[in-house]
Amino acid sequence: MTMKRLCLTALFALWCLCAPAAEKSPTIVYINGAKYYVHTVQPGETLYALSKSYNVSEKVILENNPSAADGLKASAVLKIPFVAHVSEQLPDRKLRRTFDFHTVEKGETLYAISRRYEIPIQTIIEDNPTLDPIHLRLGERILIRRKQIGSEDEAGTQQQWEAYRNSLNSVAEAGTSYHIVHPGETFYSLSRRFGITEEELGRLNGGLKAADLKAGAMIKVPGEASPEPAADLADTLSLPADAGRYIDERVEEIDFRALRSDQPLDVALLLPLAVNGQPNANYLEFYQGFLLGLDSVKARGYSVNLHLYNTARDTARIRTIVGSEEFAATDLIVGPVYEEGLYPVIRFAEQRHVPVVSPLAHITRMNSDVLFQLAPDPAHKYDKVADLLHGGRRVTLIYTGSTDREFEREILTQLGDTPRTRHTYQYEHPSNARENSPSDLTPLLENDDDNLFIILSDNEVEVDRILAALASADTNLTSRGRTPPRFVVLGNARWNRFNNLDRAMFFKDRLVFISTYHAKRDAEVVAQFDRDYIRAFGALPTLYSYRGYDAAVIFCPAMYNDIEYDMEDRRYTPLQSTYRFRQGEGSHNHVNQEWMRVNYNKDFTITIE
Repeated sequence: MTMKRLCLTALFALWCLCAPAAEKSPTIVYINGAKYYVHTVQPGETLYALSKSYNVSEKVILENNPSAADGLKASAVLKIPFVAHVSEQLPDRKLRRTFDFHTVEKGETLYAISRRYEIPIQTIIEDNPTLDPIHLRLGERILIRRKQIGSEDEAGTQQQWEAYRNSLNSVAEAGTSYHIVHPGETFYSLSRRFGITEEELGRLNGGLKAADLKAGAMIKVPGEASPEPAADLADTLSLPADAGRYIDERVEEIDFRALRSDQPLDVALLLPLAVNGQPNANYLEFYQGFLLGLDSVKARGYSVNLHLYNTARDTARIRTIVGSEEFAATDLIVGPVYEEGLYPVIRFAEQRHVPVVSPLAHITRMNSDVLFQLAPDPAHKYDKVADLLHGGRRVTLIYTGSTDREFEREILTQLGDTPRTRHTYQYEHPSNARENSPSDLTPLLENDDDNLFIILSDNEVEVDRILAALASADTNLTSRGRTPPRFVVLGNARWNRFNNLDRAMFFKDRLVFISTYHAKRDAEVVAQFDRDYIRAFGALPTLYSYRGYDAAVIFCPAMYNDIEYDMEDRRYTPLQSTYRFRQGEGSHNHVNQEWMRVNYNKDFTITIE
């Protein structure tokens, strides 16, 4: 070896020793069944340093990250194959000292398991190295660290699940991204939103079936990652920086003037129909429902001009819209959807005495006499079941191993000092049936009182079993010639997200729901709307379609009469849900006070209050 080559070799060895070591990323994701680290390149890092830190060759890193062939760039995101260390699996006897075992049930998501045990998602991932967070296998065993049970709240779980989604999206294949399924989203609505067929959506997710889609699941969709839409009809987000000053200002009382019957009504509809070029099916459906509402209004002899604006969830765009010449002629504003965009609209409306309708969100940080809110006031959520909670009934709270903490807090707050008992339900398979089985709820019905049962579980299977157990106990007692038990069950509105509950049990258990909205398709008024909607748009309407219709049918005619009286305490029932607007104490917003009480009766009828 020549002296020159020897020196070069020595210099290379010295450079390898002195080059900064790459710190291994704690972020690990699964992509198409393979496990990867997600590494953000730091200044000065090299392929050599990465290969040593992650115990893979430079060639493997380049194969998985072709863009790195031109050199590493600071802040670039790489996916580096995970190399498992060979280690001996501890026997169950030793594992049980530290962990509980959870067996994955059909349709369960990692998000749901995290909420069930109130344990951080990251902890579950770390304790289960072979676990693919978005493709859980039926019957798969998951270790649940005992010391961490009960340590994570819902907000923390949501934040970690979103962080995992962002990590996946940072290394996703070109033209695809990951989406967290929100309550109420279906294969149909998602396929429409992302512009593919339901079959294509299933194939993109390894043969996923529509029936297996659950809220909280993370699925692959076409297109680049974009901000997630609202999860529910209500959505409160941060306001622009200058809105804080507005909240503290003196609120002006506004007098509205009704239009003459021969005057045309100019309506501005502000919706985020598309964000970053991605269409939003929910708000398209709201718009379609609004159009059918306008047809109904025009059939009554009114003349209405509609101006549709895509706000794209962009406050700057909303300011531009509000400042346009066309917008200056507006008589009624419906939208924007998100509270963050309300400020410039409210300013405009107050100056011109124009009503503003917030169609979906519960407004918490704006205060104005021009603002009308369709979402019902949370402060009055339980008003219509006061007779159940405080009417002298025997109240029994039914617990399981999994508790909906938010529902529990609401119920305990409403009960106050009202006496109640606590019962813990434990499922026992019928083949193991015995006397005094923990699955038998007959003892809860063996009294002469009017009973109220409140099931506090947030687990779909447990809720279904308890409802069935109550119905069975009722049938058994009645068949033995006993006085039929008197009871009702106060349901949790979040059960509407469950797909596999036996709805027949709702009637057998005299279930009572409190809901923000109700539209039952066996009611003629709803069935007629459905027929009109299908004829016009070729699809079944959704909750957004109904709410869009309601907004048009309530407020457009009101602009010719009731608006002069702020629509105060007048009742409006366009379909099945009723609205009644009133200003609350300390607030000038005109907020809907009407929650819907839905009663499932034992004769298999439904009554609405």
